[in-house]
Amino acid sequence: MLTNSEIKSENLNSERNQNITETDLINGCIEGNRRMQETLYQRFAPKMYAVCLRYAGTAPEAEDILQEGFIKVFKKLTSFRGEGSFEGWIRRIFVNTAIEHFRRKRYLQPVTEKEENTVEGKYLSVLDDLAEKDVMVLIQQLSPGYRTVFNMYVVEGYTHKEIADMLGISEGTSKSQLSRAKVILQDMVKQYIDQNREARSRHE
Repeated sequence: MLTNSEIKSENLNSERNQNITETDLINGCIEGNRRMQETLYQRFAPKMYAVCLRYAGTAPEAEDILQEGFIKVFKKLTSFRGEGSFEGWIRRIFVNTAIEHFRRKRYLQPVTEKEENTVEGKYLSVLDDLAEKDVMVLIQQLSPGYRTVFNMYVVEGYTHKEIADMLGISEGTSKSQLSRAKVILQDMVKQYIDQNREARSRHE
């Protein structure tokens, strides 16, 4: 357990790290400065881990994607031209890393023609009723194929054509995967809400 003096030292170092400009941080990492590399990791790891979790099925899988993503970030730092936000640039690397991870696994759930013709349009914005952490838990329960397409389309904003190109699938497959993912999520949210309502009523 950390002593009070160690905790104060950790907090002070954290504050100092936050005061380092992105330019100095980037240049320091390119020069191989270990402290700058650790600072970059500490500054962006929590947000990027959240990105990894949206695509991964388990925490260990998310950690693997996180480590792989940071390796790419450090290797590609010289290609960052300062166009757009640095965090956005890093995020794209992690999204692409997660997508590559998916492609290696080649997970896709089959959707029947009947399902494809009937599920579209049934989705309700029930996710808006839940806290972000609860939504994350439900999204993680989707199969890898549904989860990946849902994240790419709903969260990242890719078009079906872009998703198809990136995953090596057809646009129709992308659309059907998204439609099915929405219906499954809707059912899970309703079940989640019902269970919480029943739990509250038992304690009243």
